[in-house]
Amino acid sequence: AGFVAIACGASHSVALRNDGMVVTWGKDAEGQRDYSPTGAGFVAIACGALHSVALRSDGTVVTWGGDSYFSQRDDAPTGDGFVAIACCAHHSVALRNDGTVVTWGGDSYF
Repeated sequence: AGFVAIACGASHSVALRNDGMVVTWGKDAEGQRDYSPTGAGFVAIACGALHSVALRSDGTVVTWGGDSYFSQRDDAPTGDGFVAIACCAHHSVALRNDGTVVTWGGDSYF
């Protein structure tokens, strides 16, 4: 299978295959590899410094990796209806199909 998207964190990388599978490699100190999602059906990926986010075709968001300081997994949005994702070093953003934006992760700089 070929790749359709790539993203890089501080010391890990994520790729999206054309069959909707997520592939990860690099450092795993914060679960950047071991907690990556399995199965097909992903349509987008993004990386922060120590975490990653993937968007499923059903509009749900999956987050894994660096949860030590910034609650990437605990505070990730639930439900469906998401159409886009993005990450910065310590926070993540997801866009809903109604135009609203959800953010989670580190907010110590705002």
